[in-house]
Amino acid sequence: MSKLSVEHLLSIKNLTKKDIELIFRTADNFKRIINQPIKKVPTLRDITIANLFFENSTRTRLSFELAEKRLSADVINFSSASSSVKKGETLIDTVNNILSMKVDMVVMRHPNPGAAEFLSRNVDALIINAGDGAHEHPTQALLDSFSIREKLGKVKGKKVVIIGDILHSRVALSNFHCLQKLGAEVRVCGPSTLMPKYLDSLGVKHFTDIKEAMSWCDVANILRIQLERQDVNYFPSLREYAMVYGTNKELLDSLEKEIVVMHPGPINRGVELSSDVADSDHSIILDQVENGVAIRMAVIYLLASKLKK
Repeated sequence: MSKLSVEHLLSIKNLTKKDIELIFRTADNFKRIINQPIKKVPTLRDITIANLFFENSTRTRLSFELAEKRLSADVINFSSASSSVKKGETLIDTVNNILSMKVDMVVMRHPNPGAAEFLSRNVDALIINAGDGAHEHPTQALLDSFSIREKLGKVKGKKVVIIGDILHSRVALSNFHCLQKLGAEVRVCGPSTLMPKYLDSLGVKHFTDIKEAMSWCDVANILRIQLERQDVNYFPSLREYAMVYGTNKELLDSLEKEIVVMHPGPINRGVELSSDVADSDHSIILDQVENGVAIRMAVIYLLASKLKK
């Protein structure tokens, strides 16, 4: 079996194109399995995985947990809201206490950028980054590109625009790296106040007009406005944002071609995306959710193979 070039999944930036293609081929196999009547495989019967979520999550946490159980791993779920972290315990102490229970792998979401990498250097376990602050969310980027490949046949040569709150998004940065490694052309669209300074260094161009962006792209990946990360007002109001940058059926009907609409969730319906678009034939949002389980199964399986001597 081919192996990943990395010991942990901390960032898309650390993956090679061959790594990504291996994850996709493995996910293809797992997707076939999870669509069969018997959805479980005994592959990781002897592996214990801890899901450590220091931030709220629904889709990502459930997707990882389901992926782990489909692989027959033993699963421990941890929530910081009801843990000794509230009493002042450090991250390393928390994780080492969990690892002393003979845990092999840690899936972690944390509000601080770089937390997963910090952990990988200080504890003896395989680490998967399930989102670190506004930095990266590697499995989301993998499932997004996998979904584009599934829908359009390939990622190479496709034009993808990422729309919305790029500044506060961990999904955007991971998507830039993943899509560019696979040969897609990536641009962004949204208010200038929500555009990070690093875009120029990545060669990512910025549309200010959403109609122009939609006319250019094959795929529109629409992001949520992350009000919980915003400490100042970056635009006048959500109503005005929806009027200028919201995607609705009228906008899609005005285009001269069909485009694919994506969203990592959760959706703020009526803000960045209208319900008639989210639930339309343009949308592959629910396909992304299904593909998330297969991609996470693939990542866990490929990393866990490094545990077996």
